[in-house]
Amino acid sequence: MPIKGLFGPTINVLAQNIDLRARNHNQISANVANVETPNFTPTRLDFEGELKNALHANKPVTAGNTHERHIQLKGQSDSIDKVRGKVIEVSATAVGRDGNRVDIEAEMSKMAENQIMYNASVQMIAKKFDGLRQAIRGTGN
Repeated sequence: MPIKGLFGPTINVLAQNIDLRARNHNQISANVANVETPNFTPTRLDFEGELKNALHANKPVTAGNTHERHIQLKGQSDSIDKVRGKVIEVSATAVGRDGNRVDIEAEMSKMAENQIMYNASVQMIAKKFDGLRQAIRGTGN
C-alpha cells in the first residue's frame, strides 16, 4: 500500500495502478486457463474508471500536529488506495459447442495490453525514484 504524503500523488497512483494491473493479469490468466472448460464465462477486472474517478476526487489533506514545532504533514486523501475494481463477466461474441465463452485471441490481446500498461507504470515509477535519488545526491554528482 502506498505511503501517503511521502512521495506525492503520482507515485501513489502508479503504485495502485501496478497492483490493479497485476490483479487484472491474474483474471485474464484464469480465463486463458479455462479455455476448454465447459460452460465457462470469462471475467475481467474493471478498475480504470474507478481509478480515474478517485484521481479526480483526490484532494490534499493535512495531518493535525500535536505540537506547534512539529512539521506540518500534507498528504493525499486515501480515495486512490480504496480502488479495488470489480470483477465482471465478459460478454462473449461467440459461444463454443460446450458453452465456453472464452475468446482466446481476445484474451491474449487483453493480456498483452495489460502487460504494456503494467510495464509503462513500472517504468514511470522507476523514473520518479531516479529523480528523487538525484535530488538526494545533489545535481553536481
